[in-house]
Amino acid sequence: MRGLLDGRWGTDVESVTVLDAFTYAGNRDNLRSVAGDARLTVVEGDIRNDWLLAEHLPGHDVVVHFAAESHVDRSIGSGSVFVSTNVLGTQCLLDASRRAGVHVFVHVSTDEVYGSIDEGSWDEEQPLAPTSPYAASKAGSDLLVLAGHRTHGMDVRVTRCSNNFGTHQQPEKLIPLFITNLLEGLDVPVYGDGLNRRNWLHVDDHCRAIELVVAGGRPGEVYNIGGGTELSNLDLTHLVLELLGENESRIRHVEDRPGHDRRYSVDWSKIADELGYTPLLPLADSLPAVVDWYRGNPDWWRPLKHGGR
Repeated sequence: MRGLLDGRWGTDVESVTVLDAFTYAGNRDNLRSVAGDARLTVVEGDIRNDWLLAEHLPGHDVVVHFAAESHVDRSIGSGSVFVSTNVLGTQCLLDASRRAGVHVFVHVSTDEVYGSIDEGSWDEEQPLAPTSPYAASKAGSDLLVLAGHRTHGMDVRVTRCSNNFGTHQQPEKLIPLFITNLLEGLDVPVYGDGLNRRNWLHVDDHCRAIELVVAGGRPGEVYNIGGGTELSNLDLTHLVLELLGENESRIRHVEDRPGHDRRYSVDWSKIADELGYTPLLPLADSLPAVVDWYRGNPDWWRPLKHGGR
């Protein structure tokens, strides 16, 4: 949010409204650094609340739809809240945006909607083949958004990003989980043989890419966003261990999760060619600062990790 308000990502804004349900995955402390900015309004609420949307959406030119249940493991345990938030919530936000006359609707999705790919990279024309309840719910929301363009002529734009990393990330996610486990003297759990491969995208690069899509993306189009670094989970684990002065004795291989996709890789040449996107913060250069942030902010992550928010 600070990057949006200070123009770091390329556009000056007159006002911004954050609508967030502040569930376990949301944290008001993340807005503390910009809390005094008069351009910012924070509304606690649910995107499935039609009345709330009707009250707060009018007057906004752009909606950037980040709201989602996003943790794959949780979706495997129970998928209903993922369908409700990601599918129904998206449709509620689309309908309210159309009624409010929102000019541009950017839907933030995931590379997981494509399923797994053994070699090469998906482009935006790849058929959707999600394998987890989370990915399936996001694929459903993508299709609803694109239907808003085809049926109602809405200016919608869909982004599909690779795995994000950075500071302030909920500690159930892989990188912050491993960092905080090691800081607490715990082992790191690696699924299966650890050879599942992911592409890693710094959150600041992701936000800059979204800003490019807001400013110059084409209506009804999908844009893949990659970070330029592909690693196996095991290789990533070794990077984290090295940065924290630990060795592979701290690795604990655990039973693989059901339907675990082997490899994700997006072709992001479209957003590069059309909008000039290129990642500036590769994982190898940026990960040390991320580790340092978690090391220096235990008061932020411990309550989230141990249920004492």
